[in-house]
Amino acid sequence: MSTTVNHIPMPARAEPKLLSLGPLEWARTNLFGSIWSSLVTLALGYFTLKFAVGFIDWALIKSVWTVQSDAAGKLDPTACRIVKGEGACWAVIWDKYRFILFGRYPYDEQWRGAIVIALFLALFVISAMRRFWRKELAYIWIAILTTIGVLMWGGVFGLVYVPQDLWGGLPITLILSTFGLAFAFPLAVLVALGRRSTTLPAVKFICVVYIVLIRGVPLISLLFMASVMFPLFMPVGLNPDKLLRAQVAIILFAAAFLAEVVRGGLQSLPKGQYEAADALGLTYWQKMGQIILPQALRTVIPPLVNTFIGFFKDTSLVLIIGIFDLLTSGKVALAEPIWQAYSTEVYLMLALIYFCFCFAMARYSRGLERELGRSVRR
Repeated sequence: MSTTVNHIPMPARAEPKLLSLGPLEWARTNLFGSIWSSLVTLALGYFTLKFAVGFIDWALIKSVWTVQSDAAGKLDPTACRIVKGEGACWAVIWDKYRFILFGRYPYDEQWRGAIVIALFLALFVISAMRRFWRKELAYIWIAILTTIGVLMWGGVFGLVYVPQDLWGGLPITLILSTFGLAFAFPLAVLVALGRRSTTLPAVKFICVVYIVLIRGVPLISLLFMASVMFPLFMPVGLNPDKLLRAQVAIILFAAAFLAEVVRGGLQSLPKGQYEAADALGLTYWQKMGQIILPQALRTVIPPLVNTFIGFFKDTSLVLIIGIFDLLTSGKVALAEPIWQAYSTEVYLMLALIYFCFCFAMARYSRGLERELGRSVRR
């Protein structure tokens, strides 16, 4: 008895798409794939080109980079007045860049502020490299931050003492943001763990009240409270300076927002991760430190970095209590009558500085997220 087997022909398998297209093919697929897509691309291209040509003409071709001094030795902005409305006056940057970067810090000692900025940048670069993620990194932070304190204050090693009231500019912005986030992040982790606690109801209640209370008021109000009310709670004779008060307010404010981000990461993990850690007989802190937190923090890298960027920019609010951060120094630099008409150039410089730091954080977070995601897929 013979059995006939019917062979059903399988459809031909489509050829795999090329992972990398040439520039012309990419443009045809993504920019000119349809009539509407082509019209939108042409319209956006026209406006972008028009803006770029106008900006280059204003910022480079018709701009004024230096101005002459009059007989009395004062700068004469006549050349800038001539091109007003048609070209930029970058002479204001050349004349005021040191005040913008260092504020009221003594002119002859501003080299110390420049070294502080370089040390902060070096600290950020070292901390971003995963090969330095060991306990020695804590010693590097302590050494660099101690050096920064010595340079800013002085009074030792032959350095002139500079009180904190004269600090300003970019070093103040970096100090407030770096110390604020460095202390706020571990506090946020503890608050997030406390809010999810099931065995310590009192701790959970305190954490919930702290988060709700701090997140319910603007940062400006906390800065006012820290400036006015904080000294009233200190012992007699102990009056912290306004920089420390502002730093405490920023830490408490940032920690409340970061705690909710961390809590979101903790809640995103499946329950099986907690049960598996308990089955291994790990203690609470071993379970959190070795299994739960590494996974939770990996999932919330984008919102964490978004919060970091927001608080880096929010440090400019300290101007309301008289601290000369980068933005405030730029505003005060325009107080001189001859430069008041050229605020656009100063604010463009400030925007560029803020953009460089924020863009670097965003790019690093994308690379870190991609790298950690690759290790998980393996």
